[in-house]
Amino acid sequence: MTLRTRIRDRLTDGDGRLPIGLTLLCAAIAATLVFPLAWLVIEAVAVERERAVDLLFSTATADVLVNSLLLMAGVTALSIAVGVPLAYLTARTDLPFRRFWSVAVALPLVVPSYVGAFSFVSAFGPQGEFHEVLSPLGVERVPEVSGLSGSILVITLYTYPYVYLTTRAALLSFDTTLLEAARTLNHGRMAAFRRVTLPTIRPAVAAGSLLAALYAVSDFGTPSIMRLPVFTRQIYVEYNAFGRDYAALLSLQLLVVVVLVLTLEWAVRSDRETSGDDAGRTEDRVLLGRLRWPATLLPAGVSAFALLVPLWILGLWLVRSEAGRRPSLAFEPIQVLNSVSVSAAAAVVAALAAIPIAYFAANHDSPLAVVFERATYVGFAVPGIVLALALVYFGSGYVPWIYQTLPLLIFAYVVRFLPQAVGSTRTSILQVDRRLVEAGRTLGESPTGAFRRVTFPLTRSGIVAGAALVFLTTMKELPVTLVLRPSGFDTIVTQIWRAQSTALYQYAVVPTLILLVISGLSMVVILTQEGGEEGL
Repeated sequence: MTLRTRIRDRLTDGDGRLPIGLTLLCAAIAATLVFPLAWLVIEAVAVERERAVDLLFSTATADVLVNSLLLMAGVTALSIAVGVPLAYLTARTDLPFRRFWSVAVALPLVVPSYVGAFSFVSAFGPQGEFHEVLSPLGVERVPEVSGLSGSILVITLYTYPYVYLTTRAALLSFDTTLLEAARTLNHGRMAAFRRVTLPTIRPAVAAGSLLAALYAVSDFGTPSIMRLPVFTRQIYVEYNAFGRDYAALLSLQLLVVVVLVLTLEWAVRSDRETSGDDAGRTEDRVLLGRLRWPATLLPAGVSAFALLVPLWILGLWLVRSEAGRRPSLAFEPIQVLNSVSVSAAAAVVAALAAIPIAYFAANHDSPLAVVFERATYVGFAVPGIVLALALVYFGSGYVPWIYQTLPLLIFAYVVRFLPQAVGSTRTSILQVDRRLVEAGRTLGESPTGAFRRVTFPLTRSGIVAGAALVFLTTMKELPVTLVLRPSGFDTIVTQIWRAQSTALYQYAVVPTLILLVISGLSMVVILTQEGGEEGL
């Protein structure tokens, strides 16, 4: 085979042809998803050079950079320290009530971090709820949750499940015969874990750590509540103060940090296969012995701290909801309707846009397929405040008739969360037996007809699951909603944020409880993806 033929086969999936219509459609979708960041670059380049240098190398910018890096590093390290032991305990040991703890320690993922943040501030503040409970006992001061340490603690409590879930999935599919072989070579339990288990699960730990790091550096709500100057908070402050130049430059700096994180994760991750087949798995579990019951203190303590504190604070606010009423902050059912309507619209558009990208990536082994699929992840990797600011520049400067309208808000949601729909849809398409599609083609069906009659019915559940994930994560999105929503368009998250901003937390109780219920549905979707007897 000549070099030219090999290149052609690589580009065309071996048959010399790529579907022109599908290729152009995928190219258009990918370009549309990436273009918002171009306007951010244009805005930043337009800043005068001397002013840009002064802003970028100012003391305030240095503080923002250092705080953001410390926050990201602290959250990532603590998420690994908490998530990996919890995954090992629930997947490989004889921990009591193991299946219950498997679910319980994943539940903090349903709580938006900004809800956890104002709950902890209310509980551990100088005159907080814990102080009122403990002061009659002679306790004059309780540890205060604020600043950098408070932000690291709160974000870790609601992001460690990323590391836990990816690591647990790797441990459940781990080939345990490798451990048995290591033990026969006189390796102790710790040595076998260090030499066999740890290198095998490293890609899964790296994947979960990447999610935790990206969440930490892109989180807007928690640092704002904790009064910690980081990129996301400072960008929002400058945007509201009409400091567009500084906001654009800070956004580009934040994008550089995100790229460095992605590069580091790529370097740490190995190509080692993390799963085995059933023949390589045994039901032998690590016996904890005398530590069996004391070991439950870890999952019990972590899940209780992350879940019971917010629920306790919300309960107190609910009981005191009559105090200091302010009608202008009262919750209205229209806020739920607004949230549901824009989230449903974003879910439908994302599902429709994901189908051609996922189908192309699943059926064509070519560089174009990789480029198109990776392009969908740009919006997910970029912090929401940066994406929102880029669309503000584009909308206000070039198409003012679409600025602060529902179509632009829905477009931002689609760019942000499309990868969730693409991943679910692509997985479903890969599971379709290609012989069924070929049978349809031999019966005279066109490629489109074969997809409509064969592929689509078999992948419908995956498409619906992806759309559901987009819907449920859109419901919780804060910075994009705050920046791009039309004037007077209030949603659940904007009501929560208004109540938090005015310190009238009782007005956040009802919308927060509704949001937690909806987030719980999102967790159900995630957990039900883990099948099998050991699945959650």
